[in-house]
Amino acid sequence: MTETEPTTTGHRPAGTPLPEPGGADRISTPVHVSGPDGPWHQVWEDMEQRGNAVVHTTWGEWLGATVAHPALRPLLGRDWHRYRGIPDPAVRHRFAASRLAVKFTAAAVLEADPADLDLAYRIGGRPYLRGLDQIDVNLTHTEELIAVGVSRNGRIGVDAEPVDRATDVGLLQGHMCTPAERARLERLPEAERAAALLRLWTLKEAYTKALGQGMRLGFTEFGFGADGRTLHAPDGTPAAGDEWAFATRRVLGRYLLSIACHDAGLDTSRGTAAHTMADEGLIGAVADLLDP
Repeated sequence: MTETEPTTTGHRPAGTPLPEPGGADRISTPVHVSGPDGPWHQVWEDMEQRGNAVVHTTWGEWLGATVAHPALRPLLGRDWHRYRGIPDPAVRHRFAASRLAVKFTAAAVLEADPADLDLAYRIGGRPYLRGLDQIDVNLTHTEELIAVGVSRNGRIGVDAEPVDRATDVGLLQGHMCTPAERARLERLPEAERAAALLRLWTLKEAYTKALGQGMRLGFTEFGFGADGRTLHAPDGTPAAGDEWAFATRRVLGRYLLSIACHDAGLDTSRGTAAHTMADEGLIGAVADLLDP
């Protein structure tokens, strides 16, 4: 795999120095959590340090919680009835695992009980935390991988694909690449094109998910530079300032995870504890909103 960030296959060792801010360094390194037990302290620290955090896990690591957690119904909240209506047990468990991963990740940065958070969905399916608009959340899953991004600085988007995903390079180039990107891909050795194209695909997915557009925004209408960290116009010229940051990481050895973070210039001085971000009494009221 070419043009990717360092591989991260486990927990970050304690005491690892943080990179200097700027570009992809503004995005926290994805943390591997092995289910409800975390480690969540690293997620909280990442939010404190950079204003965003990214978690990756597998649905199998949440299987015990989705099968036997005594509080599964309040944890799922409004998703409970949808969960119960999924006939395939494997699909049902994966659905529950992804929602629990979102809630536990958000709870870690908000210093809240996961069951007290009300996960809802905008038109198009983008998740959000009802009553906590200063925290943005995003979710992606593919095969066994689940990844969650949270940010207090602005929008965040995440997308992942297996590094060995079969791709029709010619077809995808025509449907998702700008003229500048196609020209750059054609200059690469043939053996490297599929990897570079997959990276572009996940970056574009992450960016459009951060915008709340998904694939409604044509992938040929914007591009990325060769480093995968700068947003470009179709002709290859820079298209934005430094309010956007992008990163691509390889996780669990065989997945490519791309993250797009927007810095909206929000006031984050109040921290991310739920009681400082929500209206007074919100967390207690959220329980009344959950489905019985």
